[in-house]
Amino acid sequence: MKKHITLGMVCLARKTYDWEAAQDIYKAIKSEVKKIEAITWEIVDDLVISQEEGREAALQIARANVDALVCISGTFHLGHLVMELRRDNPVPILLWGLPELPYNGGKIRLNSVCGLNLNASNLYKSGVDDFYASVQDTIDEDWIDAIRINAALKTAKIGITGFRADGFFNVGVQDNQVFGACGALVDHYELDDIFRTPIEAASLARRKEQIGKIFDLSGINADQTEKVAALAEKISIFYKQNNLNALAIRCWPEFARDYGVSPCAAMSLLQSEGLILACEGDIDGALSMIAHQAIGAETPFLFDFSQLDFKENFALFWHCGVAPCNLWDGKCIRSLDTYFAAGKGVTADFVLKSGEISVLRLDSARGEYRLFLQKCRAIPMEKLLKGTYMKVLFDRPVREVLDLVINNGFAHHSSAVYGDFIKPLHIFAKLKGWKIIE
Repeated sequence: MKKHITLGMVCLARKTYDWEAAQDIYKAIKSEVKKIEAITWEIVDDLVISQEEGREAALQIARANVDALVCISGTFHLGHLVMELRRDNPVPILLWGLPELPYNGGKIRLNSVCGLNLNASNLYKSGVDDFYASVQDTIDEDWIDAIRINAALKTAKIGITGFRADGFFNVGVQDNQVFGACGALVDHYELDDIFRTPIEAASLARRKEQIGKIFDLSGINADQTEKVAALAEKISIFYKQNNLNALAIRCWPEFARDYGVSPCAAMSLLQSEGLILACEGDIDGALSMIAHQAIGAETPFLFDFSQLDFKENFALFWHCGVAPCNLWDGKCIRSLDTYFAAGKGVTADFVLKSGEISVLRLDSARGEYRLFLQKCRAIPMEKLLKGTYMKVLFDRPVREVLDLVINNGFAHHSSAVYGDFIKPLHIFAKLKGWKIIE
């Protein structure tokens, strides 16, 4: 399910052009955009032509507290109009130009693209950078999805329990920088806050039954099964009671020592239910998964670039057993195992399904944020390892992908989702002024 947002929309015009044709086009647009999922629209119903109308439109939209603004150049128009709208609505703007209509009597009818150009120049020269231009018959839904990302991050509450994992300096963040960059707030909790979360016996029983139906439990004992079930319920309750949009967990070394099992298996289960859970206290990883979820990607998860085969030109995306269990390939046996942490690991073990994969890392370094983006394809493989993993092929030499990660200092986690979710992130980066590495 995509992030719900509120958008304003206006259509600008001038009566020296074919404003009546623009009005007809606008009527059709108003009808079509209302069919797009998860949007509340604040639409200025009539064409905006005069400065006074521009002022009234700006105030109407401001009262709706919109996440972004769609400004259609129905025809060429006064340059004041977008400036009035921006003054009262300091939010991202889509400058939407309409394709020119067939000429009628030797006169250009809309001159819409020129109006878009005027608006873009006025905004740019005013120091406004969070606009995006599009010339097409229908609204740019990739831009809408970019606004969903912006809104999701801007309102996110991310919890971190404990701290980053021991020695993982590269996933550490400065909380105020996170807020300044995207608006997300980070709240810190102790691991004991999860450990001490009370659960009901009936809930524990349901979790144990659920885990037994999903996983082969022959590799763990009854006590470990109960601990995994209890932990899944504790994390779920803790997450919801604290109104979190994501939770980054210091999953080692204390977890196995103090609770008795690592959280991997419980996290695999809960991520399949839509919770955003980041390993090893990785807050930027959590932000990456929030961004993916905002645009409709299901059950994002973090992985490591764990193996690269330069001869066969593939990569292994692996992690110790935390990927969402609903992404299982449907062929191998999904099991729980205790292969690390002196038998207290309790991880999920399975191969992930094949398909198109989009990769994202929102990553902070040297005082700024940037995005790592890639597309690849997961292909079938046998279950040869413990943990959760997939074999992937890129449309380029895998060595080039590694070089991008290493030479730009990206952290070792990225968010992966099934499907093509690249273009909205390009637009989002443009709106934020963030560099893209791909």
